Amino acid sequence: MLATILVVVLMRLDEFKQVIVVRTDLRMSPGKLAVQVAHASVDAALRSLRNERWRRWLDEWVSQGMKKVVVKGSGEEDLLRIYDECVKRDLPCSIVRDAGRTELEPGTLTAVCVGPAPSNIVDEITGKLQLY
Repeated sequence: MLATILVVVLMRLDEFKQVIVVRTDLRMSPGKLAVQVAHASVDAALRSLRNERWRRWLDEWVSQGMKKVVVKGSGEEDLLRIYDECVKRDLPCSIVRDAGRTELEPGTLTAVCVGPAPSNIVDEITGKLQLY
């Protein structure tokens, strides 16, 4: 029993993921939301190339199938708080502001991505948010 628990805990520490937090107050169309999630994910992954530790995490995340989870953020303040926490913890992250060519005003904050990083660290920041 103890060995099983230990294996599960060790697997959890070795798992990597991204969590993308999307504003729910903007009521974006499904297509717009999908594009904002994609922007956040790709930008955070590209930023991970700039840091040796982050690059190792990126490689591990890619080898594990690039797990992504999309969750709900209540508004701009919520996303800024999450982004600031990531910066403070030196985690790969991205913040997306819309160009304003379709549904939203230019500069509207739409999404924040945390990771790729160890799942247990990402969950400390985003674990209480609801799935989108």
